[in-house]
Amino acid sequence: MTLPLTSAGRRGVLLALAFAVAIVLAFFSIRTAVAEHSSELPTRQGLERATRLEPGEFRYWYLLGRYWQFNLEDADAPRAIRAYTTALTLNPHDAEVWSDLATAYESEGDIPAARDAFLHAERAYPLSAEVSWRYGNFLLRQGELDAAFLEIRHAVEADPKLAAEAVSRSLRAEPNFDLLVDRVLPRNSVAYLYAIWAQTSEGHADNAYKLWKGLASLHPKLDFGYSFTLLAALRQEKKFQEALEVWDQALGFSGLSNISSPPGSILWDGGFESGITGGYAWTIPDGLPGVHMSIDSHEKHSGAHSLQLLFNGKFNLQLTGPCHDVPVEPATTYRFSAWVRTQSLTTDQGIRFQLRPWAANDSPTSVTFDLRGTQPWTRLETSWSGGKDTHEMQVCALRYSSQEADGKIQGMAWLDDVALVPTGAEPAKP
Repeated sequence: MTLPLTSAGRRGVLLALAFAVAIVLAFFSIRTAVAEHSSELPTRQGLERATRLEPGEFRYWYLLGRYWQFNLEDADAPRAIRAYTTALTLNPHDAEVWSDLATAYESEGDIPAARDAFLHAERAYPLSAEVSWRYGNFLLRQGELDAAFLEIRHAVEADPKLAAEAVSRSLRAEPNFDLLVDRVLPRNSVAYLYAIWAQTSEGHADNAYKLWKGLASLHPKLDFGYSFTLLAALRQEKKFQEALEVWDQALGFSGLSNISSPPGSILWDGGFESGITGGYAWTIPDGLPGVHMSIDSHEKHSGAHSLQLLFNGKFNLQLTGPCHDVPVEPATTYRFSAWVRTQSLTTDQGIRFQLRPWAANDSPTSVTFDLRGTQPWTRLETSWSGGKDTHEMQVCALRYSSQEADGKIQGMAWLDDVALVPTGAEPAKP
């Protein structure tokens, strides 16, 4: 005969059950915590302990597989494959595990199994740039170029930053650059920019220029500075026509093609209106002792700005700059002009302009007269002729150092409406 429990007895039984449940939960919580801690240890022992404590957690098996695959001192591809396979029985839809399993199979020479694993990875995550990239490189190694380039193109579509490496790697398999580009690069301006930067950095200016032409066909809206690295590379290789084409297109991409210039002038932004420096624009020195240069919107000859030069009177300054590189036609005469205003500019040496060839040695240098003291806007002029090998020249503001006992220059000058206009062709020099 079973006696009924008293209220106190029922409470005792419930407390005992609760205590037992708490012990069980605590045991599993501790075991899980220990397994998690073990999995974070970068050791075989720690990872194996995690799989023993939590054999149903696929992530621990995956981490163990990566240990066996990538540990340089203790690599074991067959063990990695077994660990990955166990992980996939617990979670068959993880693309990363399938991709690593494919790499392990390939390292063991089991190409069919590697291919099958990559296909499983693609089915698990069809939009993954990483999966397409790894599969594409696998196919490259197998010599299956058409399929490889298609996968690599998919990867770049998903992640345009891969474009640089996509072109570089694919060139090893297909050296014909013209045939390669459309096969691995989608029509994406960001992808083209990464590829252009990479090819320029690797010293392949011709390839980078071809990529730029592809970019131009997309009519992108881009910051002007993206052209500078390629522009410098083309100029360094004396590809002046290509450099000028890149320059003109970059102006259009950035919305700067309509900067006004004096009629007929080939010197871009002679009025300092754009704020752009570098390339075929002004280069304005920064940090020179004794002079501060800045764009001035209050004092100008025309337009909205001029360039102000403020001298502090502490240095007898030999000044060359700002300067402007200009693409020119060989054996051609140009008429130069610039407007200058001065205020209380001291010493016997004021502001003038110098014209000289940028690289060639067969062209003379021309120098204007200088302006000093306090003068209203005054036009400085001179002519300059390029030689038969001169494709670029440079216009620079100039101040010679003074020969006076106290030649430290003080005061202000403004520059505006600088122009270089072709006047005719010179006979080629023998």
